[in-house]
Amino acid sequence: MFLKKEREKKWNRKNSRETEIAVHGDASLLILENCFHNKKEGSLKHPAEVWIKIVTLRKSFVRMSGSSFGMPPSSIVDGFRMPHVFSAESFRSARQYQPRPDDVFIITYPKCGTTWVQQIIGLIYKLGEPCESSTELLGDFPFLELRGAKSAENMSRPGAIKTHLPFHLAPWSEQAKYIHIARNPKDCCVSYYYHHKSHVFTGTFDDFFEMFLSGDINFGDYFDHLLGWYEHRNDPNVLFLTYEEMKENPEVAVLKIAEFIDEKKYAEPLKTDPEKFNNVVKYSSFQHMKKVVNKGVDENEKSNVSCKEKLSGEITNTSIQGKETDSEKQNKSHMARLVRKGIVGDWRSHFSTEHSERLKQKFVERTKGTGIANIWEKYM
Repeated sequence: MFLKKEREKKWNRKNSRETEIAVHGDASLLILENCFHNKKEGSLKHPAEVWIKIVTLRKSFVRMSGSSFGMPPSSIVDGFRMPHVFSAESFRSARQYQPRPDDVFIITYPKCGTTWVQQIIGLIYKLGEPCESSTELLGDFPFLELRGAKSAENMSRPGAIKTHLPFHLAPWSEQAKYIHIARNPKDCCVSYYYHHKSHVFTGTFDDFFEMFLSGDINFGDYFDHLLGWYEHRNDPNVLFLTYEEMKENPEVAVLKIAEFIDEKKYAEPLKTDPEKFNNVVKYSSFQHMKKVVNKGVDENEKSNVSCKEKLSGEITNTSIQGKETDSEKQNKSHMARLVRKGIVGDWRSHFSTEHSERLKQKFVERTKGTGIANIWEKYM
């Protein structure tokens, strides 16, 4: 807890300007909140001061603003980059959420198995009874920084809260439970690239690779996220799993998750009833998930309901927080397929030798002395 508070202090000092930036397409449009107006003095700031601030803020967008490819609109709130549909209000609300003792958090960097673990947990709660629709599949898993604290407070229970927040920004309680899934950075990079491609990104894989390597990307630097949560892998309320070990032995992964959530209530019934256990494994397979989830995306795109809301578990009687905005409607047509391949080693079909060596070098440098280097030795 002390380390977390120290990180928060450093983060707040670094990002104390309370500035929100909206980046649209080539980052040419910057909406700067509190940039021109001095609240303390109630007067406009000097133009030179404004210009210095704009130049300073634009430094983080050099590559993006100088690129010819389109980027999905994004926002930077208190120094943290997110898709533009994630509001500053929801982000700050998420950070202030007070976890309950019965809370289960799904913690991932994007494209590291979030939807997969949602499906597993949902099936564990229902002891193997399959979900027939994407709404049912994802209905009890609010996306915390997308919808804010109210979505977690009002969700159906048992459920789980998903977040891509790094440790120093995530709401923490020793009474709550946190399931963290890590994926090797090469496969994560490829999957994240295709996610961006489905959201109007028109650049090449080379373009995206540079963004991923620099960490100047939605939800922040991959290594910052990994290292922050890895430090807490041995905490009694944290279950640290890798995407690769789950793929290699899904049966073991299912039992680990069930035991971690509640051994008596969930793990024991699955252990004593092979049919229920096998159903959890079967209906959390990528073949089944791809059929159910992606079918739901197609259906939602034809309806008047926001795919983003429905597939993030927000279309419930208790968690709707306002109507769909114009930006959400515009983004709907680019809704990503939440389940693409779900395989290990797909990076080999996309990485050049240079890509592989550069990311491996960055991986070694960032994880030196942590023990992480040994986790994915055979996968990288």
